[in-house]
Amino acid sequence: MLDNFESRIDLQDNPTCTGAKTSDVVDNQLSALNSDTRLVTLTVGAADLDLSGVLTACSPVPTAGCGAAIANAVALLAVGPGGESVLGRRLTDLYADVAERAPKARVMVTGYPLLFSPALSDPFLTIKLQINAATAALNSTIEQAVSVANDADVNIHYVDVTEAFAGHGIGGEPEFINPLCDAPCDPIELLGAFHPTADGYQAYADAIAAALPGGWLKQSA
Repeated sequence: MLDNFESRIDLQDNPTCTGAKTSDVVDNQLSALNSDTRLVTLTVGAADLDLSGVLTACSPVPTAGCGAAIANAVALLAVGPGGESVLGRRLTDLYADVAERAPKARVMVTGYPLLFSPALSDPFLTIKLQINAATAALNSTIEQAVSVANDADVNIHYVDVTEAFAGHGIGGEPEFINPLCDAPCDPIELLGAFHPTADGYQAYADAIAAALPGGWLKQSA
């Protein structure tokens, strides 16, 4: 998901879309960037792992394919002989492409919130904690890819949002993430499942703003 930030920034384009993989960002979204772009926000990686497929298999009631779906997702995060995972390489390549398209931009890469805030009495506590652990591993891969890109002189910075969402995952109070709707689902509700609520998107914006240098937003207004 790639975008040029909120109302305090002159939004040049918003090519974001649900379910975009790293390849979709390269093919369909990078064209929105140019040499005048000053700020890029980027949240991508979960779709490469088919996180939506994992969540469909594992919630609200886990199916027989739940464990395999989690294992397949985590496999893309395993570090290979070259010191990078499959997803890590995709991300570092993407970040280099962003920097090439927008050489003057500050690139803010956000991680993902832990999706669940389950109670200890939750009958599916173990599965939900496994999904949270996989999300934490995804965030670690993203942060490492950002570090590699930064070493290559890309003006790129990682923004951790887990603290902003702590206690506000699905099952938390209040929830900052939309749960899977009860069948039959309205198509719009189904599309928003496992994505942030309005409060969740505000938490993302606040985390990004807090990670920018002092006075940066005022200079960009």
